[in-house]
Amino acid sequence: MDASLLESLNDQQRAAATFPDGPLLIIAGAGTGKTNTLAHRVAHLISRGVNPGRILLLTFTRRASAMMLRRVESILSSADELKVAPSALASRIWGGTFHATANRLLRLYGQSLGLGENFTVVDRSDAEDLLNEVRGEIGLDAGEVRFPRKGTCLSIYSRCVNAQEPVEQALKTHFPWCAGYPDQLKKLFRAYTQRKQEQNLLDYDDLLLYWFHLMQDESLAAEIQQRFDAVLVDEYQDTNALQAGILKKMCPDGKGLTVVGDDAQSIYSFRAATVHNILDFPKAWPGTTVLKLEQNYRSVQPILDATNSAIALCPNRYNKDLFSDRKAGQKPRLVTLVDEDQQSDYVIRRCLEHLEAGITLQKQAVLFRASHHSDALEIELARRNIPFVKYGGLKFLEAAHVKDVLAILRLAENPRDSTSAFRVLQLLDGVGPAHARRAIAHLGDGRFDLRAWQNFAPPAPAAQQWGEFVEMLLKVAPNHLPLPEQVAAVREFYSPILEKRYDQSQVRQRDLEQLEQICTNFRSRNVMLTELALDPPSATQDLAGPPLREEDFLILSTIHSAKGCEWDAVYVIHAADGNIPSDMATGSDEEIEEERRLFYVAMTRAKDFLEVCVPLRYYHKKHATGDRHTYAQPTRFLPESITHHFERVSLEPKRALDAPSLQMVATDVRKKIAAMWA
Repeated sequence: MDASLLESLNDQQRAAATFPDGPLLIIAGAGTGKTNTLAHRVAHLISRGVNPGRILLLTFTRRASAMMLRRVESILSSADELKVAPSALASRIWGGTFHATANRLLRLYGQSLGLGENFTVVDRSDAEDLLNEVRGEIGLDAGEVRFPRKGTCLSIYSRCVNAQEPVEQALKTHFPWCAGYPDQLKKLFRAYTQRKQEQNLLDYDDLLLYWFHLMQDESLAAEIQQRFDAVLVDEYQDTNALQAGILKKMCPDGKGLTVVGDDAQSIYSFRAATVHNILDFPKAWPGTTVLKLEQNYRSVQPILDATNSAIALCPNRYNKDLFSDRKAGQKPRLVTLVDEDQQSDYVIRRCLEHLEAGITLQKQAVLFRASHHSDALEIELARRNIPFVKYGGLKFLEAAHVKDVLAILRLAENPRDSTSAFRVLQLLDGVGPAHARRAIAHLGDGRFDLRAWQNFAPPAPAAQQWGEFVEMLLKVAPNHLPLPEQVAAVREFYSPILEKRYDQSQVRQRDLEQLEQICTNFRSRNVMLTELALDPPSATQDLAGPPLREEDFLILSTIHSAKGCEWDAVYVIHAADGNIPSDMATGSDEEIEEERRLFYVAMTRAKDFLEVCVPLRYYHKKHATGDRHTYAQPTRFLPESITHHFERVSLEPKRALDAPSLQMVATDVRKKIAAMWA
């Protein structure tokens, strides 16, 4: 690589980007330029002559992958010796999420695993519905004791798959309230798996599971290994046991393997991620070189002094000491408050002070451990007419009308998909569950040829719709029409149903228009259905409330949602023990240490100003109009030994009288009480 391409890197980044070969673990502290370093490493490999089509770059979001590839292209565009356009080189890289890469490989090798090329990937919501359907068929919804609901059942299944844990262990550790049902759950999961195989369906977890088993066959594994000269993994601290097992088979000797991550930011154990993957990486790949990125480009040094001291108390970690050239700035504040109301008042006042000082509301964020922790603050912000946006909300693909249209397209793609058929059929007038099951059975008797429905007798109310429905499916199913025309045909059939079944139909129609626009970005129907399931859009018009017309707004976010973000000013609220760490996550040392890392993530989001707020008095929510309360302790993650890194602020309740007046009142009252017994 041209030396000029490395000029923007510091010494630690340059060493990581140009490391020769072998298993490499890059421990990248918060704000240390991890993305830039990894992109330079990919560009360096290409400049050394590695075929970009033989480079696999694994990320955890599509956005991260796209950003990384754009960065690689930008870096390559500065090189003089390249004979091929940088865009052409970057486009050949195998870049994507673990699940997207799994899907791509399974399309190539699925026949060897009993999967046809036309298998369908269902999202979590549809997987829950299918699991619930199976749950009902085997009678687990009719017992005297309430069986876990479909969402819980799927979470248990997902935990077992991704953490490679037996059902009993998953229940004991993570779902103790379901510990009495291991045999029933195993029966359910067997039936669920059989149903998916019958319908040629894969859920989100199956993508990794099938990839894992694909790599257990020595000949297939060797063929896949031969495809890649370099494998690079971003955010390795977020991987689970199944992903680590896949990676071990992809690069058994570690040659060409580079992983980047930060053990101090491993906060997703609820998704089965394990910090042990990154801590034990040198054991899994002997001969590993560990390089560190410690120069922080985000925060001022006083904030780093505080965050370094907080994470240093973690017993199992890679030692690193973040530093910054940004020396200016005040110490972070540790603010003790009387109660939640005073906390809301204080945070709003500080937000407005920073706003007056030139920091817009969008550059400020309030972070909290659990979503309900912002309830009181939201009410006060609304009362004072201060606009805010809270991370989260209804997902695009969770809107009922969008799911209806996608179910029609999935049925056209895979007529064996009885889950989609069951949903679609009940959109028709007079078709209930019983009629839907008869129609599905009739289709099965016709070997899942959609033409079999031409001679099916629907209920009388659906007689006219039925002919239009079958005609639309036969028009769309062969996949000869361009994808936008297919979606348009489905919309034409579905629009009268939408207007009849749902309120706010005009708003919902805009979502379907958006879906028609989205489909122009995909080369085929199968690709669109798969990628929407793997990486769904995050927003929808449906029930989203009135549009936010303010040009500026405050950010409210859970700490988990804030990972990867940064703001000029950050306020961490409810930093009292029981909230941070959550009293629901203190059952083991591992849980407590993950809570410590979560607190560290919150504090490292701040660039210039950090304020940690500790309300001491909490009123009992179930006694909404009473005075029952408890006093909390500040979070255990800020012991007295490290609080010298903070400016201590303590706010007292407002007093109506000054000190001399209080003394006079006290003296007078004391005399009156004493005189009672004269």
